[in-house]
Amino acid sequence: MKQADSDLARRLGLFDATMIVMGGIIGAGIFTNPYVVAQQVHTPLLILGAWAVGGLIALAGAFIYAELSSQVTASGGQYVYLRDAMHPLVAFLYGWSLLFVIQTGGMAAVALIFANHLFELIGARSSEFSAALLGSAALVLLTVINCIGVRAGSVTQNIFMILKLIAIATLVILGLLIASPAHNPTTTSISSTATTWQSLIAFGAALIPTQFAYGGWQTACFVAGEVREPRKNLPRGLLLGVIGVIIVYLSVNYVCVQVLGADALAQTKTPATAVMRLALGSKGARFIAAGIAISTIGFLSQSMLTAPRVYFAMAEDGLFFKQLASVNRARVPAFAIALQGGLAIVIALVASRYEQSLNYVVSVDVIFFGLTAVCVFVFRRRGGARREVRESKSTLPNGWVSGTFRIPGHPFTTLFFIAACCVITFSLLYKFPLNSGISFGIMFLGVPAYFIWARGYRR
Repeated sequence: MKQADSDLARRLGLFDATMIVMGGIIGAGIFTNPYVVAQQVHTPLLILGAWAVGGLIALAGAFIYAELSSQVTASGGQYVYLRDAMHPLVAFLYGWSLLFVIQTGGMAAVALIFANHLFELIGARSSEFSAALLGSAALVLLTVINCIGVRAGSVTQNIFMILKLIAIATLVILGLLIASPAHNPTTTSISSTATTWQSLIAFGAALIPTQFAYGGWQTACFVAGEVREPRKNLPRGLLLGVIGVIIVYLSVNYVCVQVLGADALAQTKTPATAVMRLALGSKGARFIAAGIAISTIGFLSQSMLTAPRVYFAMAEDGLFFKQLASVNRARVPAFAIALQGGLAIVIALVASRYEQSLNYVVSVDVIFFGLTAVCVFVFRRRGGARREVRESKSTLPNGWVSGTFRIPGHPFTTLFFIAACCVITFSLLYKFPLNSGISFGIMFLGVPAYFIWARGYRR
């Protein structure tokens, strides 16, 4: 945000940054996607292996964003990296896609999941329309909370993050201690009939749902301008948050495989509920329904807190509505928050189901992940991010800002992440061409929109 807005105090510390990272990742995916992975690979080792590899991809991404965020401490995250390393058009297409596809579509879908599980928790029957109304009400409430101020939004986010971790810990502990382990003698014979190539294809397909579940760590960079000591706290928060999520996800999947078995897991669309029902009966099922509702509402709270900072940064560059570059009395971009919330509410009311949303949302998201990783090579060739080096009072002899995080194992770590993004994009195009085509069409509509704003509003 503008230097003139420096009185927007940086009140988010390391704990807040870590909670934002974990809150951006842990949503509904971990409670449902284990069964999708088990449908692709049929042994406990490969199921856990897919989640472990997915975690390594996420960790490689966290390394990349940690280096970038330690150089560029302005709010806006990926938008700022892409703008400074590549071209404002690339950055605009990211912000455009974030607003119209990635963020709002995902928020609408998750709001519907929240509503459905809340109805399940209270024992009420629901229709698609009633779920849309309840999900929209949740979006309205979270929009208002985050317009009050960054501290109100971050406190709400932290509370929901702690509650969802309690629910997940209960699932893991009860699954290990109370539920009886399953016997699964048929998995070896199933996997032994597949060729090596078929096994590789199946493992690649299993990585898609794991990336759905692991995505979201990058959103912490959106609020870099509001983090205390961002060059130190944001990279640490990224790494601590992603490592914490890897541990959580592997624990949940171990319990699901141990209790249900690989074959039964592949046939169970609600594995967390199945485990808790085995452990505590109907009370356990209701408890995990509450946990899923808390998890989804926490994800929505995190989304409301972070993504509007991208639209704020776009408007400051003269590439979006001018009102989005203003802040309210609480010194938060209320117009940007309200625009995002309003679009998410419209999508929740007029569109679609969760499963349909994921395919076209992630198709575009993964592309910008790969492009953002390329920014590392651009900044390193320049000797650092130009704006940060120019503004810094203390740089290293080679031009790097003092205290900049460096990616371990670069360039191999970075290339591994870019290659993983390419594989996932290819898999999505191959498996879901229609949904991917829709998302790409919306993204490319941003090209004429960019030139309209660049000609009429650019400073």
